[in-house]
Amino acid sequence: MRLPPLPADQWDEQVQRALSGLLPRDRQNPEGAGNALATLVRHPDLTKAYLSLGVHLLFRSTLPARVRELAILRVAHRRGCAYEWAHHVKVAGESGVTAADIAAARGGIPTDEFDRVVFDATDELDTTSNLSDSTWAALGAHLDERQCMDLVFTVGGYGMLAMAFNTFGVEVERTER
Repeated sequence: MRLPPLPADQWDEQVQRALSGLLPRDRQNPEGAGNALATLVRHPDLTKAYLSLGVHLLFRSTLPARVRELAILRVAHRRGCAYEWAHHVKVAGESGVTAADIAAARGGIPTDEFDRVVFDATDELDTTSNLSDSTWAALGAHLDERQCMDLVFTVGGYGMLAMAFNTFGVEVERTER
């Protein structure tokens, strides 16, 4: 662990301002924040800026929750981010993603044709920072323009988060191991 969670006695007004209005109150304290958020608040201004995007991606995105979670799981697997994987396996299950779908996100071989398009898009974005015309067209057959935009930002945003979590050494909470 390169950056441990910020100790409770260091959660000051700047940290509280960074979190207020963006998260439920039960997440705005050292006990409810979890290791990722408690680590990010070491830099309150960056946390506030990222959370604005993160809240959109997770709660306000136009993507169906199932599609969002499949993309996030695929990113977490490709980036080797244990923290992101552990948290989003749980969220995915709550969003109707089956155990077989979760296994497919890890293996990259889904049985559903549209899931394959989502995985192909995620893999292309993660590898080349771009989508081929054929993948863009395949997404467009199932998603509208805003949903396609949300997918690109979901893959990019969670790729960036995986990079940060892996670099900082954010550990999965013991209750989720």
